Amino acid sequence: MRVLRTFAAIAVAAMTVAPAMAQKAWLDPADILNPKPDTWLTYSGDYSGRRFSSLKDINASNVHGLTLAWAQRLSAGSAPPSAGPFSFAPPAPPTTVGGVGTIEAQMGSVKGAILQVNGVLYVTTPDNVWALDAYDGHELWHYLWKTRGGTHIGNRGVGMWHDRLFFETPDNFLVALNATTGKEIWHKEIASFDLQYFSTMSPIVVGDHLLVGTGNDLDEPGLLQSFNPETGDVEWKWYAVPMKEGDPGLDTWKNLDAASHGGGNVWVPGSYDPETHLYIFGTGNPTAAYTSQLRGPGANLYTCSLVALNVETGKMAWYYQTSPHDTHDFDSTQTPVLTDAMFGGKMRKLAITAARNGYFFVLDRVTGEHLLTSKLVDSPNWAKDTLDKNGAPDRDPAKDFDLGGALVSPANGGIVNWPPPAYSPQTGYFYAHAQESYAMYYLATTDPRGAMGLGGKDELSVGSLGSYLVAMDPKTGKPAWKHRYPGVTGGGGGLNGLLTTAGGLLFASDARGNFVAHDAATGKALWHTRISTTNAPETYMLDGHQYVLVAGGDTVYAFRLQ
Repeated sequence: MRVLRTFAAIAVAAMTVAPAMAQKAWLDPADILNPKPDTWLTYSGDYSGRRFSSLKDINASNVHGLTLAWAQRLSAGSAPPSAGPFSFAPPAPPTTVGGVGTIEAQMGSVKGAILQVNGVLYVTTPDNVWALDAYDGHELWHYLWKTRGGTHIGNRGVGMWHDRLFFETPDNFLVALNATTGKEIWHKEIASFDLQYFSTMSPIVVGDHLLVGTGNDLDEPGLLQSFNPETGDVEWKWYAVPMKEGDPGLDTWKNLDAASHGGGNVWVPGSYDPETHLYIFGTGNPTAAYTSQLRGPGANLYTCSLVALNVETGKMAWYYQTSPHDTHDFDSTQTPVLTDAMFGGKMRKLAITAARNGYFFVLDRVTGEHLLTSKLVDSPNWAKDTLDKNGAPDRDPAKDFDLGGALVSPANGGIVNWPPPAYSPQTGYFYAHAQESYAMYYLATTDPRGAMGLGGKDELSVGSLGSYLVAMDPKTGKPAWKHRYPGVTGGGGGLNGLLTTAGGLLFASDARGNFVAHDAATGKALWHTRISTTNAPETYMLDGHQYVLVAGGDTVYAFRLQ
């Protein structure tokens, strides 16, 4: 299962380059409703969140022949990168510089989706966007945003509408770029930098709506906004917590002040159901995250919830809370999977998610009706063995933070985190990475000045039972199979998002720095290469060849069959 890395293969790819930018870059948003297999048009490839490709040229019988087609290392900053001694690509073009600050941030890792439109790849890290030729990876243009600072934890990618690209900056600007040239068209501030908001989400284009989420880790409200992609004007805002007297959910908070500073941040893109016009996404933890006395004893809506909004109006159609009255920073921001499948003996329109708290949920995506709750793995102990009246985990107060300490699973990182899951209509399985971790949680302070946001606790990791690739059967809520990675800690690897294909494959990163192709039906490893990935893999067709694309740190890798 060794991958061949030869300069000859890279040279052949370079010599067969097509003029990727010969035509004007353009994406009709209607194409995202039914994307062609030679594209990757939005965060999950399409609106469903399934991360399933109909391509099957690479399949279980020939994946052992997968080899490196090209690799491109990215360079941040305004200075052009220097060509390596074996570079076959043309020199990098000058960088376009924008921004309202003076800081050129350090090169980060590629953690988000890479769009592929008409033979061009669009790649991001915080404050940076690149266009690469999909045939050989050489740089077509680079845009740099000079920042005011802020939290540069990651960027989840760009959204595209007509001839424009959109991305969020850590210092809270929405930037529109010309997709052909990389030149800036406009930028709009989307949240207050002074209130320490920071923005990471990949904008999602639905028709003529540009959906943008943001938040912070202090005590401000999380929100989702819809922008006009032509002008950058705000169309509507939805706050994840009550903001005024009379708002729904206020009775689940101690008072309005607690609610309006209650968190619920929107970090990760959701999924869209074109039949109902509902955008379905997750919200983050309440604040204060660990010391809940100031929040009151209620559920603290609409934090740690799956929420469905009408994309035209921003009005909420339904919600489902996965961690009522969360006291462990168990965000529920994971991208949900939308699919039609048999459930309870009849076809249902489902929304499926695995939450950071370690539980697995199946809902009706039209109404939000709860259908099933189960554990993704066995270790979560923060909740009782019973479920509440809504089918959500019933929190165990004994596992809240305590002066003497409480042994809790999962630890702060969760059983799952932000990396996207996947779903295969061929197997009917929902796939996710899971890490069974334990920590001692100690109450550090109840002073609201120190306990707001993510303060108020100390955490001491005490070990792990290991990490897994899990295939869940949504009909039963039980694992169809679990592939356990060697060792009991995360090691040097990624666990960074998944991809399924009609070739019967499931692509994943493991806990030891390998990129692996599994049999989607059984979990058996069929191929691997030594890359510690940092984003979720993708696939597309180009000139009759299927490519598999993934990033590791500052480098993008493209694979194809020999």
